[in-house]
Amino acid sequence: MELIDIGVNLAHDSFDTDRAAVMQRAAAVGVTQMVVTGASVDSTRKAIDLALAHPGVLFATAGVHPHHAADLTPAALAELETLALAPSVVAIGECGLDYFRDFSPRDLQRRAFGWQLEMAAKIAKPVFLHQRDSHEDFIAILREHRPNIVGGVAHCFTGGAPERDAYLALGLHIGITGWICDERRGAHLREVVKGIPADRLLIETDAPYLMPRDLKPAPKSRRNEPANLPHVARVLAGFRDESLELLAAQSTAAARRLFELTR
Repeated sequence: MELIDIGVNLAHDSFDTDRAAVMQRAAAVGVTQMVVTGASVDSTRKAIDLALAHPGVLFATAGVHPHHAADLTPAALAELETLALAPSVVAIGECGLDYFRDFSPRDLQRRAFGWQLEMAAKIAKPVFLHQRDSHEDFIAILREHRPNIVGGVAHCFTGGAPERDAYLALGLHIGITGWICDERRGAHLREVVKGIPADRLLIETDAPYLMPRDLKPAPKSRRNEPANLPHVARVLAGFRDESLELLAAQSTAAARRLFELTR
């Protein structure tokens, strides 16, 4: 059984002391490939460096998270585009809107999102999308640019059926994390995930964030790892009433198609 973690923040400094061991633990449970998220120009550089050091296993995204939208100046955008042309970069993002935290002004978030969608269209790579408490603006901007974009994934999906259906109507994939393992915040996802076509469903940990709440025994550390992806997949398969093996095969094939991953 092979699994692909399509969203892991492996460049995060919490992995600096044991990154090799983290990768080994992931490989030991069947996580054979990972897409390392770029959330700023700096973390994009680090993600690319990791991908170059582990060809065929790690890949990178190139983007600026809405939290950092205020940092995306025209000069930084030009640098990001140069980075995005690297063969190891398989998507543009993490980009989008986040009105929950509002760490960057909303007008700058919308500008940065539009710029990155234009860049994705220009270099013909899919988009790795973030949306929180901003669906109306997010979908309006995305619809404007969607005809020119080759594809994308609504990363770390936590919405309801209306958001799911809006994203599917735009031809997007949907990424499910350990949020579905949280009986408090993620209970609604148990029904929502049943409506995601198998060829559009991707799985991810978003490590070191979003540790699955239902892990037994409870881990001593709250740092999530890609080695927990099989647990997320097992829980997700259960709610979809399908086998883990089938979900693994279909999500892995979908990830390889979207991101054009090589082995």
